Amino acid sequence: MLLSVLTIVGCDAGSAPPPGPPASAAQVRVGFGGPVDTIDIAAVERLPLRAAELVAPDGSTTPSGPIAVDDTPRSATGQWAASNTWKDPVTGDNALGALNLRQPQSGAALRGQERVLAMASNTQILLPDPVVYRRDWANYRIRLTFGIPPTTETQELPAPAPPPR
Repeated sequence: MLLSVLTIVGCDAGSAPPPGPPASAAQVRVGFGGPVDTIDIAAVERLPLRAAELVAPDGSTTPSGPIAVDDTPRSATGQWAASNTWKDPVTGDNALGALNLRQPQSGAALRGQERVLAMASNTQILLPDPVVYRRDWANYRIRLTFGIPPTTETQELPAPAPPPR
């Protein structure tokens, strides 16, 4: 009897999801990086960033500039061992010399490539009125839209504090 009561209590009623598009789980960096009147946005998410806008307290929006999306960000990694004596100083490589080394593993090269299984997006928003923004920045929001319709996800973030004068 007690076991059946615990089983019923532990079940979820299956509540409905909140209305509207689902929230994004993107990793986002928002701030002033370059020009003083420009908000820089960088996002890493499984979906591409398709829209970014600054939402003012009165509800008006300022769209971002062009959005750059890298669908397979990658970087080369690795290092050469200190004793790579087969490296030819003129041409940069001589693999035949490696065969004559007494300990060839001591001159091995460790190389690799790392790839992020997400999309990296970057954009900027030019402030429409920097003086008004500086005065009321805490009431502004950044709205980001990821994905391709009809499957879109949105995320709203607080606007960044303006840089010190």
